[in-house]
Amino acid sequence: MARIRIVFTSIVIFFFTFIITSSITTKVSGTHTNDLLIKSFGGSSMVLPLFRSTPNLTRQFFGRQLQTAEHRRPNARMRLYDDLLANGYYTTRLFIGSPPQEFALIVDSGSTVTYVPCSTCEQCGKHQDPRFQPDLSSSYQPVKCNLDCTCDSERKQCIYERQYAEMSSSSGVLGEDIVSFGNGSELEPQRAVFGCETVETGDLYSQHADGIMGLGRGQLSIMDQLVDKGVISDSFSLCYGGMDIGGGAMVLGAISPPPGMVFSHSDAVRSPYYNIELKGIRVAGKLLTLDPRVFDGKHGSVLDSGTTYAYLPEPAFLAFKDAVRYPYFKFRQYLLVCYEVKFRMPSSL
Repeated sequence: MARIRIVFTSIVIFFFTFIITSSITTKVSGTHTNDLLIKSFGGSSMVLPLFRSTPNLTRQFFGRQLQTAEHRRPNARMRLYDDLLANGYYTTRLFIGSPPQEFALIVDSGSTVTYVPCSTCEQCGKHQDPRFQPDLSSSYQPVKCNLDCTCDSERKQCIYERQYAEMSSSSGVLGEDIVSFGNGSELEPQRAVFGCETVETGDLYSQHADGIMGLGRGQLSIMDQLVDKGVISDSFSLCYGGMDIGGGAMVLGAISPPPGMVFSHSDAVRSPYYNIELKGIRVAGKLLTLDPRVFDGKHGSVLDSGTTYAYLPEPAFLAFKDAVRYPYFKFRQYLLVCYEVKFRMPSSL
């Protein structure tokens, strides 16, 4: 997750909408619900499957896995809201507790924790919905201090802390409660661990959305928790309505591979992020003159649904800028707006 414009030299973070199509689906394996992703928005779509990789497994193995439908497992079909122009992010609605308390959460494949503002938060901004009130949920349980977590100062409850590239942060306590995915979901409500925020800083404090729905690779990720429970298959899909329409659809669980799908391997051993091997960029069908090694930084090219902008290494950015500006240069009404700042990867997802 990062929401500032940055030019840097070591890694590339590619936001899904950087590739200009009418809709984009990211997925990792297959079942049904393809109609939700394709028919809702029309047009063609580019599909980039994202796998949690295991060493020594071949591309052919993953390709075969994509063709294996898992009809026995349900999935969670969820609507997306908001858009890049107005908000800089996409959100979905998640329901936590008994009775359910509703929250608008940013869909973030670059974060591994789902969290909402807690009623006890001393430093949280004003957001879209009321804060989560654990006392009003009959099914809420705090996650007690144990060897697998960081504990609070009194060693009673597990805590979390996340820092992001744009220097915002979230911290709080971990709790467990029943999570529901909305009326369109085949998946029954499930118990899951999430963060109850006590401190927000930066953009997280000022944003309209309530919190983050973490889809990244990690033990606390809502995806990993559902997969480990065996209630969904190891995949998720995103389809965006585009700049003009906004909104979209998300599926937690398998869908059938759409026709013409192109497979792209994601190496979990190399990076904790959903990364792909980027080989080049085309503008108006013309391949830019770039050494492919410019994209081969520590993490490769990262797909992050919580990031608003495309971040490019400087040589790629300059070539892309020149290719885009050239046809319009004679009109002189187009300006380059760019901010160059120091960038560092967050210490945790």
